[in-house]
Amino acid sequence: MISRSLASASSVPRRNASILTLAFPAAAQDVRSSDLHDFRVVPVASGLDGPWSLAFLPNGDMLVTEKAGRLRVIRNGRLVPEPVTGVPEVRARGQGGLLEVAVHPDFESNGTIYLTYSRPRGSDATTAVVRARFDGRALSDVEEIFEAVAWTRSGNHFGSKIAFDEAGYLYVTVGDRGANPFQLEDHPSQDLTNHQGTIVRLHDDGRVPDDNPFVGQASALPEIWSFGHRNPQGLAFHPETGDLWETEHGPQGGDELNLIRPARNYGWPVVGYGVQYGGRRIHESSSRVGMEQPVHYWVPSIATSGLLIYSGDRFPAWRGSAFVGGLNGAQVARVTLDGQEAVSEETLLRGYGRIRDIRQGPDGLIYLVIDTSGDSAVGIVRLEPVEAR
Repeated sequence: MISRSLASASSVPRRNASILTLAFPAAAQDVRSSDLHDFRVVPVASGLDGPWSLAFLPNGDMLVTEKAGRLRVIRNGRLVPEPVTGVPEVRARGQGGLLEVAVHPDFESNGTIYLTYSRPRGSDATTAVVRARFDGRALSDVEEIFEAVAWTRSGNHFGSKIAFDEAGYLYVTVGDRGANPFQLEDHPSQDLTNHQGTIVRLHDDGRVPDDNPFVGQASALPEIWSFGHRNPQGLAFHPETGDLWETEHGPQGGDELNLIRPARNYGWPVVGYGVQYGGRRIHESSSRVGMEQPVHYWVPSIATSGLLIYSGDRFPAWRGSAFVGGLNGAQVARVTLDGQEAVSEETLLRGYGRIRDIRQGPDGLIYLVIDTSGDSAVGIVRLEPVEAR
């Protein structure tokens, strides 16, 4: 079943939906309601400039990327003034910069973290991944393990989300780099000889797994796991089923929540539910044999960014729900999943700020990264339960 978020559903409050602004007159005591849980929004950190991604270390520290090229640490509830040293040079232009930060599943034994960024080369850039050791202050043994075949002058659509599966494989999203959508079948996202518009699967050191679906095919790059994507900026494994879920920006309308399977074609730009900016029609149809349909999509777009499948015990009625951040929609959408179907959607926050990332903390709370700039702007907040119903 494909579910759809209609214009009316994403532009007006649902029953018990929360409407917040960036003002925090009494944020720690500001109780909000949703269909299943009452909660409050609590500021965690301010002073961040363009925060993009958040990751938790086993000792409770938080790592936050700033798009301009800085990696920051939040320790004991405070933003450490000095950025982490050793971060590679980035092309901080347009949507590019220092993007995802992720922690190796065995960080306690190997001290390894991962960063995605827009790597410069002359006037071009591409999506790249480095791994490094982190000692709490600096990066060392910085090693590039993946460089996407996606070099263009465009500053758009780098993708750059990371997820690890239970076997320790590393999945990375690469955007279509803003290629002309009217190319349709000739679009780079439909061409397996480059990484534009793909999700790639790697060993944690960047090697290609032997069982990747396109290994051994002369007309395809072996790193590719799925293709036909536009700009995937949410990626998460379901903690119970092991299914890989992804969210990606549509153009003007047609943001998608997808269930990712190997070797599948997700259709961009041949099929979809949006139009080009300004209203020009892109797709001849919304479906085609051999191309995957989204499980859920948004018209108009909320500019999906950040994806969490909640598994904690602080919000028990939300377990198994997909939490999707919205940039243009300045909201958090909670999508109820039933197996591999989306059965309902609820808007938790709207008008709150550009939600860049969503993470579950080790405390079972939900943390939001707000795309902010300025010393007084609150960049990280968390949702706390008020009481069980």
